[in-house]
Amino acid sequence: MKERRTIMAPIEITEQNFEQEVLKSDIPVLVDFWAAWCGPCRMQAPIVDELAKEVSSVKFAKLDVDANGRLAQQYGVMNIPTLLLFKDGKMAGSAVGLQSKESLKELIGV
Repeated sequence: MKERRTIMAPIEITEQNFEQEVLKSDIPVLVDFWAAWCGPCRMQAPIVDELAKEVSSVKFAKLDVDANGRLAQQYGVMNIPTLLLFKDGKMAGSAVGLQSKESLKELIGV
């Protein structure tokens, strides 16, 4: 298993790197589906950033739905923010709307 970082900001996911960074990841990945114009998304971002600094057993990622609409559609994202948890290349959990740090910890299992 790869050695994990202690502090890292969420990575940016695009249609080009989704498969490699999310589906083929050797650890769970929490993907935050967001958009720049979305108020609740802007409130969610610092919570995800904080968790990314605290939890090294999960990869944190952000996906701009405006730039990557095909992926949002593929995973049934109808409202944002939507947070999807992927494990072993499959969706393993989800949360829609602004989430507290505690509810995200519960989603990712820490």
